[in-house]
Amino acid sequence: MTAPTSPNTAEELREAGLRVTAARVALLETVRDGDHLDVEAIASGVRERVGHVSLQAVYEALHALTAAGLVRRIEPSGSPARFEGRVGDNHHHVVCRSCGVVADVDCAVGHAPCLTASDDHGFTIDEAEVIYWGLCPDCSAALTS
Repeated sequence: MTAPTSPNTAEELREAGLRVTAARVALLETVRDGDHLDVEAIASGVRERVGHVSLQAVYEALHALTAAGLVRRIEPSGSPARFEGRVGDNHHHVVCRSCGVVADVDCAVGHAPCLTASDDHGFTIDEAEVIYWGLCPDCSAALTS
């Protein structure tokens, strides 16, 4: 099984200095089509597009794409790493304490890093990573019913 190579995706990989392979194209498109996917879900999506790919190859490609800035890795406490295609805008996340669903939250106020540290310890801060925790609408409704 061979996935068609999206010219835009292939060009993005080349511009990032990465070799274009069917698996990398499928992985990047899977992440972008998904919603804060974990590695298992990404591997499944890649396999649906191109056939067999090892879990190790998925990890290696995710590492390369994350390092190149094409994919963002988030790690909510108590949850496996998740990956998303929304990069470069310093957005934040909200996570359900019950079911683990993750959603994007735009920057709280102003320009990046959108939060001012009370003491920056001399650092030049350019990004803030915020995770809001609570219950999603479905889990909240289940508690009240």
